Amino acid sequence: MLNALTALLLFQLAGEAGSQLFALPIPGPVIGMALLFAAMSLRPSFGGALRDTATGLLQHLSLLFVPAGVGVMLHAKRIAGEWMAILAALLLSTVVAIAVTGLVIKLCARWLHGRGQA
Repeated sequence: MLNALTALLLFQLAGEAGSQLFALPIPGPVIGMALLFAAMSLRPSFGGALRDTATGLLQHLSLLFVPAGVGVMLHAKRIAGEWMAILAALLLSTVVAIAVTGLVIKLCARWLHGRGQA
């Protein structure tokens, strides 16, 4: 388990280092995940070694939400004072995200239909 956890953290470190070194606009953990995917594609047995550790981490994923919950409680008074702006931002961003997703799907369907693949 320790070896697998070390491997996961090293991939994240490699991604973070690459992101910082090359000033990429992509977060380091995303690059690390892509590197991990490439490693598992080239060597499928590597994924099996990580399975138990990844499953254990996922079982305790809820613990990662504790700091966010503490932050909400710490700033509860501010949130109570600005709830209208927060609610408006959440609703507007949700509507915009749904609309953009719908337009992209519509454009992709039209593009694929034009190519005769739909």
